[in-house]
Amino acid sequence: MRVLIADDDPIIRLDLKQMLENLGYEVVGEAGDGQEAIELAKDSRPDICVLDVKMPVVDGIDAATQIAEEGIAPAILLTAYSDPELIAKAKTAGVFGYLVKPFKPSDLAPAIEVARSRFEQNRDLNREVTDLQDKLETRKLVDRAKGILMDGLQVNEAEAYRRIQQQSMNLRKSMREVAEAIILAQSLQEG
Repeated sequence: MRVLIADDDPIIRLDLKQMLENLGYEVVGEAGDGQEAIELAKDSRPDICVLDVKMPVVDGIDAATQIAEEGIAPAILLTAYSDPELIAKAKTAGVFGYLVKPFKPSDLAPAIEVARSRFEQNRDLNREVTDLQDKLETRKLVDRAKGILMDGLQVNEAEAYRRIQQQSMNLRKSMREVAEAIILAQSLQEG
């Protein structure tokens, strides 16, 4: 698994890199601040980002937010602070893990594996939601187009559907595209 690490302390970065490599992970980027972490994440497309909370330029929470919004990789935050305000901010940022320093190498691997798994599940669910929304929108458009054909051609629902389906096959267009064309033609006639 490819990991990006970001911490403003070079010694901690080095320790973290060695820990990760000893656990079998490949460190594909190292950043000293949050902005650099964001740029490296965009360029290297890591499997996971391990970010310190307190960093200059852009802090780890804001960096994690930007990385999450772009769907690049899950982020685990490392911090010496465990106050409730930081934890709440991390939760709203879409962070997939939170480790309080000092931590042991044995804490890191499970956090990484769980974060990556949750990220993939989240991404799959988002794709499924998008697909279902698209199918629902298509169904609404096809139903509307059927209604237009039923009124205009005086045919029943099954015949209207068959005509949309036939046109879809003949034109090698999706049923959604055919339905949109029928709706557009209807609106042009009315307008």
